[in-house]
Amino acid sequence: MKLAPSLLIAVLLYGCASSSQIDKQLRNADVPQNWQFSDKSMPVSNNWLAEFSQPNLSLLVDEALRNNQALRQQAYDMQILEQQLIQAEADFWPDLDLSLNTGRSKSTTGVISNNSSLELESSYELDIWGKLSAAQKQANLNYLAAKANYQQNRQTLVANVVTTWFDWIAAKQLLALFEQRVKNAQQNLDIIESGYQTGINAALDVYLSRNELNTELSNLAQQEVTQIQATRNLERLLGRYPNASLTTEQLTLPLLTNDIPMGMPSDIISRKPELQSSWYQVLAQDAGLAFAHKQRFPSISLRASISDSGDELSDLLSGSSLAWSLLGGLTAPLFKAGDLKANEEIARLRLKQQEQIYLDTLYNAFSSVENAITTENSLKLRYQSTLAAQQNADAAETLAFEQYQRGLVTYTTVLEAQSRSFSAQSALIQIKNQLLANRIVLHVALGGDFTDTNNLQNNELEDVLINE
Repeated sequence: MKLAPSLLIAVLLYGCASSSQIDKQLRNADVPQNWQFSDKSMPVSNNWLAEFSQPNLSLLVDEALRNNQALRQQAYDMQILEQQLIQAEADFWPDLDLSLNTGRSKSTTGVISNNSSLELESSYELDIWGKLSAAQKQANLNYLAAKANYQQNRQTLVANVVTTWFDWIAAKQLLALFEQRVKNAQQNLDIIESGYQTGINAALDVYLSRNELNTELSNLAQQEVTQIQATRNLERLLGRYPNASLTTEQLTLPLLTNDIPMGMPSDIISRKPELQSSWYQVLAQDAGLAFAHKQRFPSISLRASISDSGDELSDLLSGSSLAWSLLGGLTAPLFKAGDLKANEEIARLRLKQQEQIYLDTLYNAFSSVENAITTENSLKLRYQSTLAAQQNADAAETLAFEQYQRGLVTYTTVLEAQSRSFSAQSALIQIKNQLLANRIVLHVALGGDFTDTNNLQNNELEDVLINE
């Protein structure tokens, strides 16, 4: 008995001890000072959407943020976790229950009796080990992780809308190019058939020109499908029915020649919502480990009640039969066949697993930036080379057809020159679109926001969902 106070103090100190087992090296991961192929260490700027100077695009982005079904699902997930946080915080308060019972019974002797009772009962668990605090902390961190993840999904949605918008424009430009190719092939066929009728051109040239026209008609039909699919993809991101009815004035792809500030690699750890969410999940798993650890210690609860009973409802609270009770309870797990220990070990392993998920997410984020920088440098060089090739191919196409009409070259030379010109023109459109798509990837990878603020709140959409 003399050892009991000392033993109790030791248990209290052990139960209150921190169970944090987060790897101290986790936040000190191998982060370089600068990006590998860039020395632009100025802070990352926000409002990257304005860089493209597309007024109609801003309206579509607003529509997608309001109506995209996938984003709305994620908003509901976030609000569910917010309510779970409220539930965890409610455990710090006493429970208070009121019960009223009334009945009428007849005994075997035929005596009829009435019985009424009223009871007010309260119960409260003392958080002496910090178990409830750990549960509340875990719920709060899960909510913060969901909130950061929602912000990342929001930015990803906007990036997808912008990318699909430019894909749609590129598809329309390629469609116009295919239509021009069909028109040119038809004109060439008319000229060659006319020359064949007068004996100037050979039958082989007629067959080749007809083949060229049929090929271009086939390519045109395929591009029409591609353009319709791009339209439907954009409409789905906007939350619309995909009826391919989206129309706008003739647009061209902007050519990006400017560089953007990229900050330092360490900046994205605090800027990118995806990394913030992953780190919150690490902390949440650590709090879950603390909760699992403290589950192995006794729980102390208090219970108080006030009750009254009588034959009639009118007799209640008269004071004649008022009763009260105050109880204290201690519940301690003695034998669980290793269940609680295994549960704590599972929580510890989940924490270690989440640490690796965080590191994987972190290095993937660095990889996305490095790849986007490398790709942008390559695409700029490719654009300049393809632009020069397109100018030479246009000149060669014109010259080849003129020489063919003078009988200096065969029609095969004309077809080859036309094919080179068309390939260069379509490649220019595709490379410009790839530059835009890669720039969007780079903005998102750097953690830049599409608005002019770093505010992570999303009150407007949350209010819409809450008030439904």
